[in-house]
Amino acid sequence: MSKKPLISIIMNCHNGEKYLRHSIISIINQTYKNWELIFWDNKSSDDSKKILKSFRDKRIKYYKSLKLLNLYAARNYAINKSKGKFLAFLDTDDWWKKNKLEKQVKKILIDKNIKLIFTNSFIYDQITKKKKIYIKKNLTGSNITQNLLDDYSISLLTVLVSKDEFKKTKFNSKLNIIGDFDYFIKLSLRSEIDYIDETLAYYRVHNNNFSKQKLNLYILELKNWIINNGHLFEEKNYSLTKLKLYLKKLQLKYIIQITKINIDKIIGRVVQW
Repeated sequence: MSKKPLISIIMNCHNGEKYLRHSIISIINQTYKNWELIFWDNKSSDDSKKILKSFRDKRIKYYKSLKLLNLYAARNYAINKSKGKFLAFLDTDDWWKKNKLEKQVKKILIDKNIKLIFTNSFIYDQITKKKKIYIKKNLTGSNITQNLLDDYSISLLTVLVSKDEFKKTKFNSKLNIIGDFDYFIKLSLRSEIDYIDETLAYYRVHNNNFSKQKLNLYILELKNWIINNGHLFEEKNYSLTKLKLYLKKLQLKYIIQITKINIDKIIGRVVQW
């Protein structure tokens, strides 16, 4: 029986102490045991390192950045330190079900043509303690590239991907929000992607979520991506109609948020008067 392949789990951290212990425990509890955790400390000033070091496990490897990096530049640095055949990703506020890696490895080894496999997940609201299913349609056997353009559904924490893909090209290091969107949609043009319709991970929504704080940056990155990359897909007869509509919805959402903030400020001044 051949040795089980090593999986490198990439975890980027910038002041992620609050939920870090829960995330790491979900890794240690995996039924698939041949993994390494590449922990990239992106200039944290909290107790993240102390929490990590409290887990005395030789599979956990700690690296500290000399300066604060863009998120996907930090991911690239962490990937460069990895030794696994496959890569998985988990941020410091999310967690996995214990059989997540085992189910993915089993399926990806059966079909050598598959270069990336992702799963469904739960979105967990930290305030209400309620969860909901992220993907509500079965993506098996569908046109994955067009599906991703219409309604991007690959949650990074659910991905298992061949490291060989990252030898060809890395994440765009200039991106902070949509780096995985950019990378995996382009990967779908050249490689086979598969999907497991099971909820094997939890994405935690809370007040400090990076993407929630940076809506304006998200809009800017997505707008520039359409301008710079849209033609690559349209030339292959893929439609960007729904993606452009989604961008307009984000822009409207941002305008509403800014308007509300300004109204609240005016009301606050009136009360003070």
